[in-house]
Amino acid sequence: MKEIGALKERLEDERNRRQLGQTEFARLLGITPQYYSMILSGQRSGTRKLVQIAKSLNVSVESLLCDPLPSKSESQSEPISCKVKVADFWLGGGELVMIAGPCVIESEGLTLEIARALKEYARELSLPLIFKASYDKANRTSLSSYRGPGLKKGLEILGRVKAEVGLPVLSDVHQVSEVAPAAEVLDVLQIPAFLCRQTDLIAAAAATGKVVNIKKGQFLAPWDMQPVVEKAVAAAGGAGRFFLTERGATFGYNNLVVDFRSLPILRGLGCPVILDVTHSVQLPGGRGTSSGGQREFIPALARAGVAMGVDGLFMEVHPDPDRALCDGPNSLPLQEVPALWRALKGLHEFLRGQNADM
Repeated sequence: MKEIGALKERLEDERNRRQLGQTEFARLLGITPQYYSMILSGQRSGTRKLVQIAKSLNVSVESLLCDPLPSKSESQSEPISCKVKVADFWLGGGELVMIAGPCVIESEGLTLEIARALKEYARELSLPLIFKASYDKANRTSLSSYRGPGLKKGLEILGRVKAEVGLPVLSDVHQVSEVAPAAEVLDVLQIPAFLCRQTDLIAAAAATGKVVNIKKGQFLAPWDMQPVVEKAVAAAGGAGRFFLTERGATFGYNNLVVDFRSLPILRGLGCPVILDVTHSVQLPGGRGTSSGGQREFIPALARAGVAMGVDGLFMEVHPDPDRALCDGPNSLPLQEVPALWRALKGLHEFLRGQNADM
């Protein structure tokens, strides 16, 4: 009880507690950061010690574990939220959002063709859609691999998708110098998985005020994304519009797996969560000078992600994946998109109905 009393005294100072990061706060309470996140997401109940602390403070365990990220001043914008607005829809608002497009911009004509097809599929199913395509793939396996048209031309093409097709657009930023010009065109700035710990890049993207998608590194545990989120929140002035994407974890050599426990853990960090179902079936470097992939598993991963309650799915598509200039082995054939999306929307609506009845 003496230990509980000491913790109570420290926790009663709300200002002090709100300045603790989630990892530090979890350790103060005697639990691991991952267990903390699982309690927040409803996957676990509180420990006996947490129940004692909450009872002594006359609050619930859930209230005790409210997000301990730094509080904002009255002059700052709204704090980080599990609900993020993109264009005219909300990510994390209950709808299943699709992020889709080719891995890389191969040509202006093909990019517009894919964007128009995807928009029609999304319109028929009433699915919110963000179009994605990279203007530069800066982390290709081989020096001779196709990287894309580059920043200037690539942003011009994505600008046409936005203006002519009418879709919000997303692309990767790899260097701080790219952030400002990219933010003039893109609706969503994406931090690649390999760069998710690059502080200057994250800070520059967050400071634009744009929506930022931070992909979890293949080398990170889900709870290791908490410091990444804290960097982004701090750069945005204690607020910001972010979401996190799970894209698989390294499992031995040339292989990735998805640990579906990571999805509720990431959600517990206070952001909407997307599952990338195409990079998750990638076999990095599996072909020696390029990556391989197992696109046959895309539908299964997508269904599992929807069943786990993700806010959206990320998938790379191509009219002819076997001839794609990048990530063809793990890209979904464009003609297979409508049937898969229809099945996923049906599953999502069924599960929402089940939850509403509980």
